[in-house]
This record gives sequence, structure tokens and C-alpha cells, in this order.
Amino acid sequence: MGVNRTLPKRIILVRHGESQGNLDTAAYTTTPDNRIPLTPAGIGQARAAGEEIRRIVTEGRAAGEEGDDWGLYFYVSPYVRTRSTLSEIGRSFRQEEIDGAREECRIREQDFGNFQVEERMRVVKETRERFGRFFYRFPEGESAADVYDRITSFMESLWRDIDMNRINRDGVSNFNLVIVSHGLTTRVFLMKWFKWTVEQFEHLNNPTNCEVRVMQLGKGGEYSLLVHHTEEELERWGLSQGMIADQKWRATARRGDWNDDSIWHLSHFFDHFKESDKDKNLEEDQQDSLCLTDGSEIVKC
Repeated sequence: MGVNRTLPKRIILVRHGESQGNLDTAAYTTTPDNRIPLTPAGIGQARAAGEEIRRIVTEGRAAGEEGDDWGLYFYVSPYVRTRSTLSEIGRSFRQEEIDGAREECRIREQDFGNFQVEERMRVVKETRERFGRFFYRFPEGESAADVYDRITSFMESLWRDIDMNRINRDGVSNFNLVIVSHGLTTRVFLMKWFKWTVEQFEHLNNPTNCEVRVMQLGKGGEYSLLVHHTEEELERWGLSQGMIADQKWRATARRGDWNDDSIWHLSHFFDHFKESDKDKNLEEDQQDSLCLTDGSEIVKC
């Protein structure tokens, strides 16, 4: 790892704007998924997302600052609807304000197969609901577990880019990564990053078109969704109370700390443990502190 690396202050996840496929699933029967374009409404959503991202990355500036102390770098899925979303987001920024952009194939949409026959896809999606969203693999396509594997690979590359200062070459403290991708890809990214379980993933809700989800560094250097967002928002996204409690802990935790109250701590995986010496000693101490009275009543000595 590079000793002088600067972590991005925010990692901002954006789903693409409304597409023709969102409006009418019949579009997938004649147009490859990667070529599905945005609707006029989707273009408007993307422009609004650009304005929102600009507000986010410039928030907290002291009065009178010109705002040249922040950086912005984009990763984008190669699909037409994500590339078009990024293009419209770019309208909110001057060219010199953007440090770079990169097409990243590993953050593309889940592969549902080739041309999608409506009636067949309806039956397939009903089967997926019974089987489970994470492990169900579409015929000729992918499962969410497959997407998880390539997102894992992408994250490894992302960390190398951060460690080697490839994207934040000037070491700007208010540096922002924006990932323009797809609904399931965004959920899988968050699952991988925060180590959520498959069961927790199954309860997550898909982001709406051009919804912005912000992972921001907390006071101690851990990323949390609760620095920028509210608990009510996280509830709407499908996070459980335990997951929200972990995000709250991350907002103030020091980087590298371990959350003993985490829902994926040992008690989440094990029902019973072999009695430890500590438990035995505690039980003996408790027994030693009890006495019998003349009436055989047990009281503390």
C-alpha cells in the first residue's frame, strides 16, 4: 500500500435514469440490454442527479471559498443508459472540475440472457422469487452471486487505484468517487463493502432511477451511509435495525476497529459454544457467593 494515499471523502453510487426498458419491458425483445437508451424523463433525472451531486461534493465549504479544493472522478458502466446518464450529470460541472472518468465493464448490469422474450421472462422472474434473488441464475445469464464476484474484482482494482494515487493525484482531501451503474449492481456493491449477508441482501430494495446513495467517511475514518443519509432513508432501502446500528457505529468508529455488537459477529453464526474457563470460573464465583440459611433458603453471603 502507498504510505501517502488519501481516501476519497465520499463514494457516491448512482443508478441510471429511466430507460426504455423501465418504461416498457417489450424493448428487451428487440434491443440488446446494453443498447437500451434513456427516456426523455430519464435524461431529466440524470441532469437533476448532476445538480444533486454538485451540491453534495461542495457542501461544507467555508464562506468565500471558490470551491477549487475538491476533486471528482467517475466510473461508469458501458451500457448506453449509464453512459448517457453520466453525460447528463456532466452538465453540472466545468471540464476542469472533473479529474477523470473511466468505463468499467465489471459494474455493468446483471446479465439476464440475450434478447428477452416477455412471457418467458415473466415465468423466469416468478421462479427467481421462489428460489431466492441472490443465487438464482437466469438462463444464459447471471445470478446476483455472479455479479458479486465481479464486483469483488472491481473493488480490488479500485483499492489499487486509491493506494497508488492514480485517481487523486493531487491528494485533495475532499475527493469524491462517483460510480454510475445499475440497481442490483449498487446493492451488491454495498453488500460487499459492508459485509452484509445473503439474507440481508434479500431484503434490500432497489434504488429508484438516478437515486444517489452516499458512502462518506466518518470522524474516525470508516465509511458510513449515515453520515449523509438519515435512518429513515436506510429503512426505506430495506436495511434492518441491526444494519442501521452498524452504520451508526461506523459513522464515528476509528478505521480498523471491530464492532463487537455487529450483527455478523459470532453470535450471528453460532447457537452454542463449548463452555470456556472464564464461564466456569464465573459460575464457581457465583456459587461461592450463595449460602443456606437454617430454613434452607438460598441467599447471598
